[in-house]
Amino acid sequence: MPNLILGDQLSHDLSALRAATPDDIIVMAEVMAEASYVRHHPKKIALIFAAMRKFAAELTEQGWQVAYTRLDDPENSHKIDGELLRRAAEHGAQDIIATEPGEWRLIQILSQIPLPVRQLPDDRFFATHTEFQDWARDRKELRMEWFYRQMRRKTGLLMEGDEPAGGKWNYDHDNRKPAAPDLFRPHPPRFPPDAITQQVLDLVQDRFGDNFGDLLPFDFATDRKGALQVLDHFIEHSLDLFGPYQDAMLSDDPFLHHSILSPYINTGLLSPSEVCQAAADAHLAGKVRPNSAEGFIRQILGWREFMRGIYFLEGPEYTSRNALGHNRDLPPLYWGAETRMNCLSHAVGQTKRHAYAHHIQRLMITGNFALLAGIDPAQVHEWYLEVYIDAYEWVEAPNTIGMSQFADGGLVGSKPYVSSGNYINKMSDYCKTCAYSVTAKTGDKACPFNLLYWDFLIRHRDRLHDNPRIGRAYATWDRMAKDRRDTVLQDAAAFLGRMEASETV
Repeated sequence: MPNLILGDQLSHDLSALRAATPDDIIVMAEVMAEASYVRHHPKKIALIFAAMRKFAAELTEQGWQVAYTRLDDPENSHKIDGELLRRAAEHGAQDIIATEPGEWRLIQILSQIPLPVRQLPDDRFFATHTEFQDWARDRKELRMEWFYRQMRRKTGLLMEGDEPAGGKWNYDHDNRKPAAPDLFRPHPPRFPPDAITQQVLDLVQDRFGDNFGDLLPFDFATDRKGALQVLDHFIEHSLDLFGPYQDAMLSDDPFLHHSILSPYINTGLLSPSEVCQAAADAHLAGKVRPNSAEGFIRQILGWREFMRGIYFLEGPEYTSRNALGHNRDLPPLYWGAETRMNCLSHAVGQTKRHAYAHHIQRLMITGNFALLAGIDPAQVHEWYLEVYIDAYEWVEAPNTIGMSQFADGGLVGSKPYVSSGNYINKMSDYCKTCAYSVTAKTGDKACPFNLLYWDFLIRHRDRLHDNPRIGRAYATWDRMAKDRRDTVLQDAAAFLGRMEASETV
């Protein structure tokens, strides 16, 4: 019987593997349909293919029969369903086992194969689909904080009986400090490509070299052993200061104290439970301050699980939502075109080089600008899915459609995450060397975030003026002199006009 393992299911305790027998055929395949349904960053393709090849070798060493199809195999059908049917025909199989994929697109593909496919639950997560549905049922608002507390109680992480350790569920107010440059700040371990990884890099350069993003240098871990080294390094050297500086941004330090573990968790090389437990153990041992341990665990146990719950609760049409009616095209600056906005130049440039940007760069730089400028959320969603090494639709789409773009009308977030340049100036060093002035409110030198912030609020006043978390801004607007308000909106319109004309902005 063919037993499918996908490129983000590289876990030895996968439900499909647990259900397999020695007579089953483990099917793994590098197929063009998965590598090109969006134009993935070359580093992402390389990570997945190299990790798949090494995982298949581990399974073979353990005695499993593995049917592995490489991208350049002349018999490759280049589709997941095609490879499953090909392997089923080779072995005379009449049914297939798989662990449920993390995207509706793939779930539907497996459901339409002309052989029975038993899709087993993906139990590598803390919450099941049913558990999240039961929690969400009859709630007026779905807020991560309340779901996170349920997950804390369920797992016992950072708990003392039924109460949170230290008396607080959330230390977020302690985690908003700007950072200073530090030549001695530890950086994540780097892994020079071995022979298998180099073969993959050559293949990816040949087939996907025109995709947005720098393939080289490539220094990600591509197996569980390396991923564990990254985890150990983070716990030992970076976690303690992660909390205070997790929202900070620096021009010349793309990683700061962040873990860079999401690529390994999302491919299955690390489990979310072992990562959270390692952070909790470090705190219990007195090595990590409580706000850092709690803030890090919340990202995985809280936010990551909440995103998955929303994605499967809302169904395949979630990615098409556009509650604010935004329809501008994604401007060329998202693909590396020149821009005078220093923050966006650094965030996009960093993304191109590393296939990585941390959560505040994604939310409050690239996401904030797209929301303020009225960019089509479907295009924003596709961009995030393409350019980040840790992007899989189940986690990326709710973050983009819901949290970043407010395109679900407030299902995920209680307010749009918009800000003027003041927030960026507070949390980064970008504004110091920007061609625009963060203190200028109007005119050619005015920070575009200042102009677009008000333009966004006025466009959506009918929807947002009663929102308690953003409504006070309208009182500030109403106190402004009319001529200044007119100037702000005129300058914003002029800026958007230049952007739509593909001029350098």
